[in-house]
This record gives sequence, structure tokens and C-alpha cells, in this order.
Amino acid sequence: MPDHNVYTFNPDDLKVQDMYKLLIGSVVPRPIAWVSSKSQDRILNLAPFSFFTVASPCPPTLAISIAPGNNNNAKDTLTNIRDTKEYVINIVPEHLGSPMYISSKSFPAEIDEFQQAGLTPQPALKINAPMVKESPIAFELKLDQILPIGVSHFVLGKVVHIHVHKDIYVDSYKTDIEKWKPLARLAGDYASITTPYSLPRE
Repeated sequence: MPDHNVYTFNPDDLKVQDMYKLLIGSVVPRPIAWVSSKSQDRILNLAPFSFFTVASPCPPTLAISIAPGNNNNAKDTLTNIRDTKEYVINIVPEHLGSPMYISSKSFPAEIDEFQQAGLTPQPALKINAPMVKESPIAFELKLDQILPIGVSHFVLGKVVHIHVHKDIYVDSYKTDIEKWKPLARLAGDYASITTPYSLPRE
């Protein structure tokens, strides 16, 4: 018996944009990968992606999904990763929300988003792509593989070095979440964390 209090949707019957809205309004909150890269012409690029997660702890691998840009062209981030095989995922705290939003805009490939957002590119240790100096956590990555999935590209990168600001590091490889306050992506909006709590243990 169908539940008359529940709407049901067949993905085959939905437009791509409608399916997208259902997904981003349901799979929440999502962390934001602030990806910095460098083109073959040495132009810096910075862009946020909220289809982001840990793919494996061993080897340490992070995953982002990159959808097409304007006119279904490949985004500069994807092009740079394909060309150079390296990039950085910077983590976004609340106080960097505004510059992160600026970097999300569709600038021409020759424009440096670091400059547009008023951020400082900092050299990484093991790769040529820059880090966001203001970000409290940064992962240097080398490309593992790119998997085409529908209209998007699923990018897997192996972590080759990690940077954590001293003022948010606790000990035993932990960070003080309440001190750096990660920014989360909802549907069309953003959210900050409230005070974390633990669930009862059996």
C-alpha cells in the first residue's frame, strides 16, 4: 500500500535540475572541498566543491565530484587536475565563507581566484599547486584516477602531505572542531556547527 503522506519520485521522470535539487536538499550537511590548483600556464585557480568525502584511509584518499561548468565545458579545476596531476583540498571554516563564495563564481580561466577573493597562496611541500594560507587544514594530493560518472567526473586523489594550524590541533592527531568551526553546505544555503555532542554508547 502506498503511503499517501509521502511523495515518491522516479528519477527517470525528472529533469536533471529537479533531480539535482532533491539530492542537494536531502544529502546534508556536506563538507566543502576548497580546491586549489595551477594550470599548465601557471595561473592559479581556486574553487569550492561540496560533493566531497573521504574515499579511503589507507592509502589516504579524498574524493570530489566535479560537474560540468558553463555550456557543459570542463571546469578549470578539472582541467588543471588532468593536466598537472596534483592539487590541494583546503578545508573551509566559517570565517572564510565570504571569500569561499567569491571563489565559487565563474571567472575566465585566465583569472586568479586567489586575487579575486583576497587570499594568500602558500607553496605546498610536495606538489606545485598552492595552498590557501588562511585555511586551517590543507591536504596536498596527487591524482589517483578520474572516473566519468554521468555528466560528472569523480576525482580520487592520494594525500601526500597534510597541514594543520597549531592553534586548532589538540593532540593524538585530532583537531578542535569548535575552535575552527567548519562550514557546511546545505541545499542553496550554508550552515555552521552547534556544540558537538556524543550519542549514548551501548
